[in-house]
Amino acid sequence: MTTQLPLALRWPRRQRFEHFHAGANAAAVAAVQALAGETDAPWIYLHGAPGSGRSHLLVAACQAAHAAGRVVQYLPLSTLGDKATALRGVVGSELLALDDLGAIAGDRDAEHALFDLYNRAKADGSALLFAADATPSQLELTLPDLRSRLGACTQFALKPLDDDERRAVLKAQATSRGIQLDDSVLDWLFSRYARDLGALLELLDRLDQASLAAQRRITVPFLRDFLRQADDPPT
Repeated sequence: MTTQLPLALRWPRRQRFEHFHAGANAAAVAAVQALAGETDAPWIYLHGAPGSGRSHLLVAACQAAHAAGRVVQYLPLSTLGDKATALRGVVGSELLALDDLGAIAGDRDAEHALFDLYNRAKADGSALLFAADATPSQLELTLPDLRSRLGACTQFALKPLDDDERRAVLKAQATSRGIQLDDSVLDWLFSRYARDLGALLELLDRLDQASLAAQRRITVPFLRDFLRQADDPPT
């Protein structure tokens, strides 16, 4: 049986549709929103590089569907030990979001379990939402029928926000909190702190609290000292 976590742990506050900055992914976001809210919407397969927002959209869909009264489950396959057992234990979901499909590639038992789950979901009228770092044809799946089933889904390639878009989001988020982020701060951060947007926004949360506690503006020296003290060195 899959573990049911408390809602507060299952649905992170930031991973909602209103916190997703679409950029070039507006069509994908609209399709996922439709799947979360409509029982007859096409099944969706999202693929993209790390930081493109795959997991964010899956969790956002689950949150929205749950708020609408639907039974939902989110299954991050890369974190599961016995993936085949977990997949076979999924029952009763009206919307099931399956993340990191590449984690089962080459595991014949898990691939067969997902194939059976796909067919059960079709028969039961459930909805499936998939995400991976590659297209179905690029995953190293050993089961051709599973690759075919996944390939029949509506597919979207997610593109990460570029640096200009991420800078604009950070500036807007900072301004909404009454924080002024100078270009010099952003230049230093983007040259030394290679993170996706979600991590950058979490960093902004922490910087906001630290600057308020210290009664200091967020400058390059403040940022450098904060990261050193937080034992979170730039990469």
